[in-house]
Amino acid sequence: MRTYSELFTVHEFRNLFVANCAGIAAHATSALALGSLTYATTGSALLTALSMFGAPLASVLGSLTLLSAADSLPPRRALTLAALVALAGAALQAVPGLPLWARFAVILLVAYVGSVAGGARWALINDMLPAGAYVLGRSTMNVSVGVMQIAGFGAGGVLLVWLSPYQVFLVATALRAVAVAVTRLGLRERPARADERASAARTMRINRELWADPGRRSLYLNLWLPNGMVVGCEALFLPYAGDRAGFLFAGGALGMLAGDILVGRFLAPAARQRCVVPLRLLLPLPYLAFLFRPELPLAVLIALVASVGFAVSLPLQERLIVHSPPQARGQVLGLQQNGMLTGQALCAALAGAVADLMPTHRAVAVLAGLSLVSTVLLTRGLRATRPVPVPPTSAAQPAGS
Repeated sequence: MRTYSELFTVHEFRNLFVANCAGIAAHATSALALGSLTYATTGSALLTALSMFGAPLASVLGSLTLLSAADSLPPRRALTLAALVALAGAALQAVPGLPLWARFAVILLVAYVGSVAGGARWALINDMLPAGAYVLGRSTMNVSVGVMQIAGFGAGGVLLVWLSPYQVFLVATALRAVAVAVTRLGLRERPARADERASAARTMRINRELWADPGRRSLYLNLWLPNGMVVGCEALFLPYAGDRAGFLFAGGALGMLAGDILVGRFLAPAARQRCVVPLRLLLPLPYLAFLFRPELPLAVLIALVASVGFAVSLPLQERLIVHSPPQARGQVLGLQQNGMLTGQALCAALAGAVADLMPTHRAVAVLAGLSLVSTVLLTRGLRATRPVPVPPTSAAQPAGS
């Protein structure tokens, strides 16, 4: 399976793609509305960054408690539950007068449930597609993120000109309802991947086994830290550009979209692996130009070019799949996703704190510099990973063994 037309002949994948598109569009529009509301209320770059990018901090708790549910629950049930919680959260955000602390509590709850169930989505892609098609499938899902972020942030920016943030939240609620319906009706139920029930003890046991392997540990760190710092740069778009920040977000999303199409669709496996180093460097380097406070058109171009580098996650995830035990693959991919989102949230908070102490354009350059440093420091460990099958570790034993 090498083309998009072949990929979309899989009925379930089409439905999963549509549900993911609706969810991402809802998230983008509501995040922009909440960020605008927070900045208008508090004037704080830190709180604004946290409102838009801080929710994944809850995934730390998910990774330490019930992440094993990604393998212990039937996948359709897990994904439907997460979609229903997100629907309720969007509806609550539309309530005028809801205190800011309550809005933060809502996004944290939604993120927690999503962090527990998210691994089931990525493992399900591997289950529903033929062998060797995971990278193309995951790339296509990433493309949906890019397209829907462009549409969501762009539409959200336009809607905020004409509507209140509360009305924009209602648009997000309708999109969440679409995601619930397509997930529940468009996927067939499969048995749980593991026989053992989800529990904090099982989650922590498998996490320890996964982290103990040097190859997986290196892959996790490379997937979490450098791109987290770059998301910290993006978290400062609103303080940097004000009501024109939607153009920066859209530019970044367009770059991510282009990178995922190029790497996921047109590069052969060997070529993907050769591009790992250039893509890792491409991600932070352009943002160093923010030190000179570029005008909006150039800033948009910088965000677009740099975001192509996010596509490095595809070959790195390809290596992670090779190093993954099948019985815990949902948790393996869930831990990767949650760690990435947590790193992004922490770096967004760091970026906001730095921007409260210095001009925003300099703060962007500082975060880009930190990303570059982490990229260089993690290169040696990454060389130890091999894009060829390796014998499974103890984590590969069947659940409950």
